[in-house]
Amino acid sequence: MITNPLRNVLVLGAGKVGSTIADMVAEVYQWPVTLADQRAAAAADDALVRHLQLDVCDASALAAALSQHAVVINALPYFLARTVASEAARLGVHYFDLTEDVAATQAIRQLAVGARSVLMPQCGLAPGVIGMLGMQLAGGFDELFDLNLRVGALTRHATNRLRYNFTWSIDGVINEYCQPCEAIVQGQRVSTQPLEGLEQLLLDGDTYEAFNTSGGLGTLCETLQGRVRNLSYKTLRYPGHRDAMDFLLHDLRLIEQRELLRQVLDHAVPHSRDDVVLVHASATGLRQGRLEQQTRLARVLGAPLRGRQRTAIELSTAAGVVGVLELLQRGQLPAAGFVRQEQVPLQALLATQVGHHYAGLREAAGSGLDVAGVLPPAGGDVTAKRAEALADHA
Repeated sequence: MITNPLRNVLVLGAGKVGSTIADMVAEVYQWPVTLADQRAAAAADDALVRHLQLDVCDASALAAALSQHAVVINALPYFLARTVASEAARLGVHYFDLTEDVAATQAIRQLAVGARSVLMPQCGLAPGVIGMLGMQLAGGFDELFDLNLRVGALTRHATNRLRYNFTWSIDGVINEYCQPCEAIVQGQRVSTQPLEGLEQLLLDGDTYEAFNTSGGLGTLCETLQGRVRNLSYKTLRYPGHRDAMDFLLHDLRLIEQRELLRQVLDHAVPHSRDDVVLVHASATGLRQGRLEQQTRLARVLGAPLRGRQRTAIELSTAAGVVGVLELLQRGQLPAAGFVRQEQVPLQALLATQVGHHYAGLREAAGSGLDVAGVLPPAGGDVTAKRAEALADHA
């Protein structure tokens, strides 16, 4: 057990993922956690998890809650990220979130200039762990041609025309389907359209489709520019899903009425807790003058946690952010400032007490391709240092 944690942890948002994060921190580390939500708590307090009714849009109430904690994990919708991060930075509270929203991340990055605490957004699965995996694969090539990252949170039994049930946030799905996407094409950073770039993949005998969605790469395009010829992130779905969503968004023009789209999806598409998370990555390039490709494929399934069955997406997302929190406690993160996901070596995350949730990626961590075991200290140009390390390794 890690001793002397940074006091206790505040988790904002008592939804499926937020409550899983709180219970993971409590069960694995035995640290006290405050789980805050706008709604009154449905569960009673216990020895480690206490509940707090909190509206983060109430500035004074948010400040009061943050001032009693050293760490906040924001599991609220993406559009509240800037509000919480601003107050956390002002008070010197370490801040982590799960957002895939590019604009929110850029705002947090600006807040981190001169900050007294760590501000680390995008700490889930994608963005998050997928960026660590991509960075590790990139480090294994003398010259990197293509890096393709694919992630899917899927129901195991989809029977509707969408071939999809909601396993996580409706707002998050809509946002990633509607916002521009980042990629690197022929060495240039470009903006691509969501739902485009449709492809089919055969993974362990099962057929999936993949297409562009927003936010999954986090800051990886910036970090790997000049290092990779082509870099892309796409979401995995069952065949037919993309065309159905394209009909809703563009033929019916619901992309122009997102609240109506949300109501339609919430009314018509079931939620499911019988899910699977797929993580697939492939890298192609030159190693010692020979063209080679490396691939990784991992499946995450649900499992019990603190007496309740949790879904694959809940566990994989929670493990991403709780793992980097452990690294902060161990002194393996910078003490302050903006921290990118790809600064964290994948093997460091897998070595945490929650890293077993990504056990399918352990083969990659054991291959010796990772460049560094500890992040650079705060105050330096971590991107330049990481790129220099990659160049030396190559």
